[in-house]
Amino acid sequence: MGTAEDKAPLRWNAGSIKWKSELNGQGQSSVVQSGNKLFLTSALEEGNVRFLHCLDKGNGDLLWKREIKNPREEAVHKMNTWATPTPATDGNRVVAFFGPGGLHCFDLEGKKLWQLDLGDFPGNWGVAASPVIVGDLVLQNCDSMGPSRLIAVDLESGNLAWESKREVKPRGGWSTPIVITVEGKRQIVLNGEFGARGYSLERGKELWFCKSFNGRGSPVPFFDGKLVYVVNGKPGDLYAVDPTGRGDLTKSHMRWHAKRNGGRDLPSPASLNGLVFVTSMSGIITCYDAKDGKTLWVDRLKGAFSGSPLIANGHYYIQSEEGRTFVVKPNRAKLQVVGENTLSPGDEEIFRATLSPIDGMIFTRSQSVLYCIAD
Repeated sequence: MGTAEDKAPLRWNAGSIKWKSELNGQGQSSVVQSGNKLFLTSALEEGNVRFLHCLDKGNGDLLWKREIKNPREEAVHKMNTWATPTPATDGNRVVAFFGPGGLHCFDLEGKKLWQLDLGDFPGNWGVAASPVIVGDLVLQNCDSMGPSRLIAVDLESGNLAWESKREVKPRGGWSTPIVITVEGKRQIVLNGEFGARGYSLERGKELWFCKSFNGRGSPVPFFDGKLVYVVNGKPGDLYAVDPTGRGDLTKSHMRWHAKRNGGRDLPSPASLNGLVFVTSMSGIITCYDAKDGKTLWVDRLKGAFSGSPLIANGHYYIQSEEGRTFVVKPNRAKLQVVGENTLSPGDEEIFRATLSPIDGMIFTRSQSVLYCIAD
């Protein structure tokens, strides 16, 4: 899930490509930026060798690439890769997560600062949760089909600051944690197999739990400043949680829930202008009233969708697996598409990353190619 305060293009085509860069290996991580440097990941087939790439934002040239070897076997789902989590940067360091390949921290020139072995991640699905840097901590969701936990790592030293055990069996989880501010205090919110949970940032103590309507906690929740909106990867209701409560909030603080009829959900929900949008993997887009969950309209976008949306310019951007991006203007009455943009990629390219708006441009990647789109 992406949000942007800067301007981003509403319309583009293949002629809008400022540059594109072939990547070594394949991955599904989104692009993050610090100054004139872009960071993203990839992996070679079978995942034994994984890469953190640093590219020049202006022309796409490779500035440096660091190789991470993974001695463990790791199975992944056919829709996943061995380089799906997006790296995180605080402007001085960049952190990349590779599941059983560990958590790795570099400075912006590519010098290894530390690495942390987080053990095996048993299961047939692979990992997808991205690291999140908050102050001097790195937050990492370590859900799997085995022992699972949410951890915080000291950014300076790489030492474990705290961990919070999680119940996610039998399937695991793939959601990235989000950090929200509630009544002046910060919380971590993380989706999961059985529902959404809130944790304290300081110690990782579980603050609240809200039971979901079906399993597979893959989409990242969305917070609009008042409510947390959650869906699950398997077809299940969309629900809104008031995170001011403590304990089991399922009955006391679930403000509403609404049926999902579009099939499986991988893209995250998103809220803007008092509306909540959810796009299913099959392209069914549904608009709900953010106050009460009432379904306002249901429509279809062409294509299959597995990447999460971007909110920018007061619009909802969602990219299909073939690289077609729909730009939707909020409208309570009907679907209003103001941009339908394509890059004319190769037939073998698949797009599952979230769009990254940076300095008035859009950066997107297929599994093997990074694109810079200028206005």
